[in-house]
Amino acid sequence: MPSVTAALRSPRAGALLLLIAAVLGLLAANSPLGPSLSELQDTSLSVPGTAISLSVGHWISDGLLAVFFFVVAIELRHELTAGELNSPSKAMRPAIAAFGGVLVPIAVFLLVAAGSGLEDGWPIPTATDIAFALGILAMFGRGLPTRLRVFLLALAILDDIIAILIIAVFFTTDPSLGLIAAAAAGTVVFALLSRRLGGRGHVVVVLLMIVVALVTWGLVVLSGVHATIAGVALGLVMAARPADRTRHALEPFSNGVVLPVFAFSAALVVIPSVPLSELSPAFWGIALALPVGKVVGIMLGGWLGARLVRAGGTTLGGQELLAAGALGGIGFTVSLLMNELAYADVPAVADEGTLAVLVGSGISMVIAAVVVSRLARGYRKREALTGA
Repeated sequence: MPSVTAALRSPRAGALLLLIAAVLGLLAANSPLGPSLSELQDTSLSVPGTAISLSVGHWISDGLLAVFFFVVAIELRHELTAGELNSPSKAMRPAIAAFGGVLVPIAVFLLVAAGSGLEDGWPIPTATDIAFALGILAMFGRGLPTRLRVFLLALAILDDIIAILIIAVFFTTDPSLGLIAAAAAGTVVFALLSRRLGGRGHVVVVLLMIVVALVTWGLVVLSGVHATIAGVALGLVMAARPADRTRHALEPFSNGVVLPVFAFSAALVVIPSVPLSELSPAFWGIALALPVGKVVGIMLGGWLGARLVRAGGTTLGGQELLAAGALGGIGFTVSLLMNELAYADVPAVADEGTLAVLVGSGISMVIAAVVVSRLARGYRKREALTGA
């Protein structure tokens, strides 16, 4: 059905599905179905003939989500080679804003969580959810100049690079160098095969690439490196033209299945029946760092970038930077993943962290919707007066 596929490529549809899935997950976890769904999440499924054995929850976060990171990596490769980040002058301003939007939320989180023993959650508020941020921008930003979307896209992509590096460096456990080397070899084979697409034996090449991708993913799982890194590596090395076609083909699946299923699974959290005063510092650190830390960090970074880089790139005014900051505070998908990884050994804190991501991202969504709507309305009025 072409109309459904086209709709699933829309940022609005992707954001709406993510929100619905998260709300349904939260409602389901706090309904009579909650215990059964939790038990299902913990059910272990093995790949016959291999050492791979993951719970259903981890098959979603380590397996399905690798597809999302594969699609993101293809977009990242395109932006770095032919898009908005293909030169230092274009990338510098959003890069400085992105670093501000990472460092300030970390500082806010650590300020709140210092001395609690829960400081390991510092990566959680560093991420920006591209799908959600662009979806909110599309919903409420009719009439805005394209420079805001370009800046936000560059900012979110750079945020993703930082998030990928954090996952690779800080959430790798007892890495097996031999398996990492084997996965790297699989990535090279995948890259070489992608350059044979479009020629003779196209179907055979596609099948071989799928097999190589699955084997590479399996090697990464067993190596101790987080499995989503496999999706990133494969997306970055794929040849440009087939990569763009693959992204176009996978986008509806990623937006319509992968992200909603992950959001539903990640939001399967029982709301703790404790007073606000008894919620952990991790909860308050995340809930404050996303809407407050991101806005302050991105606005400061954007202001600093405009003064340090005088030529090239995209310049935004104060209200536009406020909008970008509020949109950047929608951590959602990657923040939920970071939360799972950071507090894997303390499930109660992980549950509070999930709620905090939903609360912080929700506050950011409301702020972004208000700011973007007002900004867009102002641009439309000016355009009408100019046209008149």
